[in-house]
Amino acid sequence: MLTPKCPIYTDLKVLDNLDPKLDDPSGVQVGGIVYGGRDSDTWIPVEESFSWAHGIITKGASLESESTAATLGKEGIREFNPMSNLDFLSVPIGKYVQCNLDFGKGLNKPPLIFSVNYFLKDKKGNFLNEKTDKAVWYKWMELRVNNELNFIETPTGRIPQYEDLKRLFKEVFSKDYTQEEFDEQFMIKIPENLGKIDRIKRIYETQVSDTPKIVFKVLDEQRQRLNRAKEKYGDYISPYKL
Repeated sequence: MLTPKCPIYTDLKVLDNLDPKLDDPSGVQVGGIVYGGRDSDTWIPVEESFSWAHGIITKGASLESESTAATLGKEGIREFNPMSNLDFLSVPIGKYVQCNLDFGKGLNKPPLIFSVNYFLKDKKGNFLNEKTDKAVWYKWMELRVNNELNFIETPTGRIPQYEDLKRLFKEVFSKDYTQEEFDEQFMIKIPENLGKIDRIKRIYETQVSDTPKIVFKVLDEQRQRLNRAKEKYGDYISPYKL
């Protein structure tokens, strides 16, 4: 049997921004956790949760991903997949969610929790994000972890300010990022978000026997924020109004 002469993470060492404490036995502090699925019409490209519990529940435990042509069955079907980990769970879903919630309670500085979506489409079915745009979304998350940027508060979380993304697109890609792109990509879609809450709540009510009560509380709070925003701004809210 051959023994590798180099550690399994060797490829990480080609990264210029690799943490110098990678091999520190005390560990490396994690600043952010990112959840993402394939979503054509609801989640915006990048968003920060309000808190650990809000992030675990509305982003991790509420994760859905649409099926693609590469999978068996019909394309575009939303599949419930909490934390993108459903196939690997060795405990019931409700207990898994509770373990995630409890884990954050024991941390002095819990990582920020973000959602990302690279698959948002317009009404014609065209993607609103370039595949490479994720470099900007991750740069924004990094800056938020280090508390170097402010944000816009929405009913579902915290999103970037236009001027920050404009600067980052120029720095990362030497590319102009327009106000129109920002408006379309980061528009808050009330009907779609309310529909998602209905789907997720139904799953946890009917298919998960041990759902922590806080799941329903946090989802209901999100619904209330969305309904208040709808009363004030309508079904589709430009980020410039917030």
